[in-house]
Amino acid sequence: MKELTKAEEQIMKYLWKLEKAFLKDIYEEFPEPRPAYTTISTVIRTLVKKKFIGYKTYGKIHEYYPLVSKEGYFKRHFKEVIKNFFNGSVTKFASFFTNDEELNISELEKMKNLIEEKISKLKEEDE
Repeated sequence: MKELTKAEEQIMKYLWKLEKAFLKDIYEEFPEPRPAYTTISTVIRTLVKKKFIGYKTYGKIHEYYPLVSKEGYFKRHFKEVIKNFFNGSVTKFASFFTNDEELNISELEKMKNLIEEKISKLKEEDE
């Protein structure tokens, strides 16, 4: 799966939110000042070529829909971040967050609980 540019990612966020949309619907999601309509159209065509977006045709109008889920893209992108910035180590990634002074006790407890739940689930599967 190819990586998205910032412009492509922004359009995908709107399309994931809308689920199905015409160009005008995507255009209207942008805050003022909006990019040019033709710019958005060009980015959408690129996303179609990259196979991130599919479409149905109604006469001369296209209704666009995502071919890649938000979760699927994020998971792939997240793995690349860990590979590129943490030498592929999830432990180093977790350590990065535990050393973040902006995390409060509540957030760290939530992370701890999620990890403990995952460990329990994996142990049950091994039995």
